Amino acid sequence: MAYKITDKCVACGTCIDECPVGAISEGSIYSINADNCVSCGTCASVCPNDAIVED
Repeated sequence: MAYKITDKCVACGTCIDECPVGAISEGSIYSINADNCVSCGTCASVCPNDAIVED
């Protein structure tokens, strides 16, 4: 199951460097490419705002 980034995202950048497959894209709110996401949960575990949840 892929993860998604909710509107709690403040684009702090913490998650983007942690993603082992580069599935996260920058923007005013970051986004996760579900086709590339391997559901490891690393991004969710490092997000300081709990903005990343299972889709």
